Amino acid sequence: MVTWNNLDTLTSFQDLVKTDRVNLVEAMTGENGADRVKNYSIPMAEGFVYNYAAKQVDDKVLTALAKLAEEAQLAEKFEAVYNGEMVNTGEKRLVLHHMTRGQLGNAVEADGVDKRSFYVEQQQKIADFANKVHAGDIVNAAGEKFTTVVQIGIGGSDLGPRAMYLALENWAKKNHTFKMEAKFISNVDPDDAAAVLNSIDVAHSIFVLVSKSGTTLETLTNESFVKDALKNAGLDASKHMIAVTSETSPLAKSDDYLAAFFMDDYIGGRFSSTSAVGGAVLSLAFGPEVFAQFLEGAAAEDQLAMNKDLLKNPEMLDALIGVYERNVLGYPSTAVLPYSQALSRFPAHLQQLDMESNGKSVNRFGEPIHYATGPVIFGEPGTNGQHSFYQLLHQGTDIVPLQFVGYKNNQIGSDVVIQDSTSQQKLCANVAAQIVAFACGKSDDNRNKNFEGGRPSSIIIGDSVNPKTLGALLAHFENKVMFQGFLWNVNSFDQEGVQLGKVLAKRVLAHETDGALKVFSDLLNI
Repeated sequence: MVTWNNLDTLTSFQDLVKTDRVNLVEAMTGENGADRVKNYSIPMAEGFVYNYAAKQVDDKVLTALAKLAEEAQLAEKFEAVYNGEMVNTGEKRLVLHHMTRGQLGNAVEADGVDKRSFYVEQQQKIADFANKVHAGDIVNAAGEKFTTVVQIGIGGSDLGPRAMYLALENWAKKNHTFKMEAKFISNVDPDDAAAVLNSIDVAHSIFVLVSKSGTTLETLTNESFVKDALKNAGLDASKHMIAVTSETSPLAKSDDYLAAFFMDDYIGGRFSSTSAVGGAVLSLAFGPEVFAQFLEGAAAEDQLAMNKDLLKNPEMLDALIGVYERNVLGYPSTAVLPYSQALSRFPAHLQQLDMESNGKSVNRFGEPIHYATGPVIFGEPGTNGQHSFYQLLHQGTDIVPLQFVGYKNNQIGSDVVIQDSTSQQKLCANVAAQIVAFACGKSDDNRNKNFEGGRPSSIIIGDSVNPKTLGALLAHFENKVMFQGFLWNVNSFDQEGVQLGKVLAKRVLAHETDGALKVFSDLLNI
């Protein structure tokens, strides 16, 4: 029987608070550090390794974390998710994003259909459509092939798919699976749509409108912007647009679209990259086979997340260490630092995934909670970030836990040797150096040059960025966020915090304002 309790009511959490703190400088210096790096490591799917040697944990802390995982019933709660229990209590919905890439448990029926079959059917429909576009069976009015795909969406309809596309673009070109260039329009700012439309040939472009409800203001506004551009070019917009939406939305059976592919209410936007939301644009850009490999990698990592042994479950351990840092050590933020340019937008996606899921101050029953929940997430790819905000990370007054991602090889399969090392070796040298520098620091009589150290980090190490490893990496963070939500006893699958601003914006546009809202509206000339 699964029970949902606040973190601070758990006996194991109180025991965790009482455990001795780890002196990270001592733990990571000399042979101690070498032993930790070798031993504090867990294999992940697709050749990844999660290494937590530079975190402020030892065997005593790990034992306490294992007891917390058991008392909080993390494995059982994940089982409830993938077996189709109504874990999203705020919206009274199932949580089924795992099922877009595989069946982890029992068959789940909702809306009168088997949901795994439903997701597979949509993936096959997308694959068939993409193959016809690539083969020239679906063409523009002049009988010419489409060369560009443009996704119109915002939030999870943009951040995840955009991050995944950018991650695989160079890989696909190198491996001859690049089919179509992808662009993304998300911001309601007209300059966003204009910049994309000015960079493409609209006559050879196919547009993917993504809106679950079919009523998202920003997305429908940008759709109108695109339709005007197509009309001005003398083109029939209905021959250039497809929809990704729910079966009950006004877009589902509209003649305004070449085709419609379906998602449902059981997958939140920030968890939707492995659904039709990511499937359509990624299949058109790279081919359905590449998207299938992406799903395969995610499914493999999901399997690891089912393990009840904490030291064989990298997602669960990563989540527990994060909660320890947030609620015991008191660190307010986490930096995600991928040492791969391919993952340039991955931190932005994780920002939404984490902060929209666990940025809550009431528990899943609507009761106030009296401990910290989700941290502030930020990040940039290395080595760019080193020349931006690492000063604060090394010597600032706040300690910021760090989550590195590093790869042994690049995507392009070639490199240059400059000063006796390749570019990839220089990149990897930087991430190795940063981990040790943050952990161990450096003493100097000049206080301005003194580094206290004791700055914790973990690293996920892989071979290279490809569809399978990208899927595994995505699933790792999705499952980490889920486990942390369980620990904090919040509902990670609704996002009421985004609603109030939308409601007030509609009032402004309807000129139904007073007080400060009216004055700000007047200042902005609305």
